[in-house]
Amino acid sequence: MFDFFRSQAKAVRYLLGALMLIVALSMLTYLIPGGLGSGGSGDTNDQTVAQIGSDYVVTTQDVQTQVQSLMQQKQVPEDMLSVYLPTLVEQMVTERAVAYQAQRMGLKVSDAELATAIQSIGGGQFSDPAAYQRFVEQAGYTIPQFENNMRQQMLLTRLRDIVLAGVVVTPAEAQAEYKKRDEKAKLEYIAFSPTEMKTKVESTPAELQAYFNNHRGLYTVPESRNADLIVIDEAKVDASIQVPEAQLRQYYSAHLDNYKVPERVQVRHILIKTTGKTPAEVAALKAKAEGILKQLKGGADFATLAKKYSEDTGSGAKGGELGWISRGQTVKNFEDAAFSLKPHVLSNLITTEYGFHIIEVEAKQDAHTQSFDEVKDAIATEMKKSQVYDKMQNIADQAHAALVKAPNTARQIAQQLGVDYFQAQKISASSPLPGIGVDANAGGAISALKKGEVSDTLQAGANKLVLAVVTAVFPPHQAEFADVQAQVRQAYAEEQAVQMVNEKSKQAAAMLQKNGGDMNAAAKSLGLTVKTTDDFTSNGAAEGIGSAVYLSDAFTKPVGSVIGPINVGSQTVVAKIVQRTPADMSKFAAQRNDLIGALKNKRAQERVTLFEDSVLTKLIQEGKVKIHRDVIKRLVTSYQRS
Repeated sequence: MFDFFRSQAKAVRYLLGALMLIVALSMLTYLIPGGLGSGGSGDTNDQTVAQIGSDYVVTTQDVQTQVQSLMQQKQVPEDMLSVYLPTLVEQMVTERAVAYQAQRMGLKVSDAELATAIQSIGGGQFSDPAAYQRFVEQAGYTIPQFENNMRQQMLLTRLRDIVLAGVVVTPAEAQAEYKKRDEKAKLEYIAFSPTEMKTKVESTPAELQAYFNNHRGLYTVPESRNADLIVIDEAKVDASIQVPEAQLRQYYSAHLDNYKVPERVQVRHILIKTTGKTPAEVAALKAKAEGILKQLKGGADFATLAKKYSEDTGSGAKGGELGWISRGQTVKNFEDAAFSLKPHVLSNLITTEYGFHIIEVEAKQDAHTQSFDEVKDAIATEMKKSQVYDKMQNIADQAHAALVKAPNTARQIAQQLGVDYFQAQKISASSPLPGIGVDANAGGAISALKKGEVSDTLQAGANKLVLAVVTAVFPPHQAEFADVQAQVRQAYAEEQAVQMVNEKSKQAAAMLQKNGGDMNAAAKSLGLTVKTTDDFTSNGAAEGIGSAVYLSDAFTKPVGSVIGPINVGSQTVVAKIVQRTPADMSKFAAQRNDLIGALKNKRAQERVTLFEDSVLTKLIQEGKVKIHRDVIKRLVTSYQRS
């Protein structure tokens, strides 16, 4: 039939059919009724995707508008557009062809029926011709184009309804489907994992060399470079900056208010909460708090009792420690008690809206201004911060100017400026850089340089600047074994692991056939363990294995049968059917109607797809539909990511 389209999987076609339905139902927003293309002359040009009959075409603009609608609704991932596009075009052409066939069969949409459909879209607002015209024009259509599309969509729907009229699902078929869906199986299984097997693979140098020789084409060394690097490290530049004490004192004197410390206390507490409690419960909690206070006054350790009894989750685990608090940071009763106590004296019970507190002040500090000696290190750190970046940039500017003049003197320039120098050997964009590590920004920029070129100042990580001069460029070439020995060892181990899994899983299946399905004996001989799934249905998943799609034998073979080896995801399994539970027919009546509906929809989709494919095939054979594959290929290419 339509070879360009037939390369697409049926699943993609069904998905696009569903997406097209969403678009068709969204006409109020996008006004692309059924994606049927615009009416017009039969002239063919490089914008025509398909010609249907003598009067209608599907154009590249129609397809692009449809794609835009799908993208705006986030129905198709952008990076998958080139994959979906051929199927999308097929759906559009097919719908146009079916509508054309409906016309040939004498089906018509009267003006009155068309008007009723349009009014239903507009919710009555189209009784005003001006409003209708604005609505259509805002969507990028003329009124004749819009109405033609509407008419074609209605013809398409009418013919589909005729096709679907005979779809019938009997109660017996629904019952059979229910039995199939609700029947459950349980398996014992042995799993073979290539990842686990890989750890058991041993290799000799000769085996690795042979593997490399047989797969030499897979191993190439990408283009690489040698480079001299000048690295300016923020920490080292910061350490080189010395702020005179006179300047620190000047700053201190100008910002004295920043160093004023209010009166504060270092305090710990134990809280027994009363929030939301009844009076009787509050009384009991008070007695509990008094008991704790009595223990403390008797010499018990405060931190130990706080961890045991305190209901302040923040401080309880820390022995009740709250740290330093100033006035205004806590509720009034707590604050009054804390600031009135002398250090190392226990309070009585303090009542707040949260509950009962036992407080101990560990230290007190009167309001004061911190001395210069207390804060000079912090001032120096702050003042350095304002200077370090400027100094780094100044060093980078000097280094860049010197490198441009003398690219071969990077080491001497770094020594003169008091920064680090490194030699990078055969690096690519993703290689770790000496003194820096892996950095996509710096690595990518260096990999774009030619021999002798000097980079701009590059940011490397959060706290380094780097300049590079490329001293050699090595073109990509076929790898030698020594260059890729680690990769070869990894690939060899993976290949051998897969072979081991295949061999051992076949060995396990053969054992089970001979020993009557004794899973434990087979697993023991292979050094593995037997696992058991939960009950699962044919449209579900087997725990530890994966989708039941791979386990159809579990529902067709007798209980006790061995199935496998079966590749499921990243493992291979050999299993025995240990139980099959028939469907619970007591629940069938409640689900019957839903099952009939689901089966009917499935058959309807299949019937519609078959019918539409037949119509399109027939019209192509008759020369009534002409597909311009070169235009479609250009469209697909335009959506491919570079």
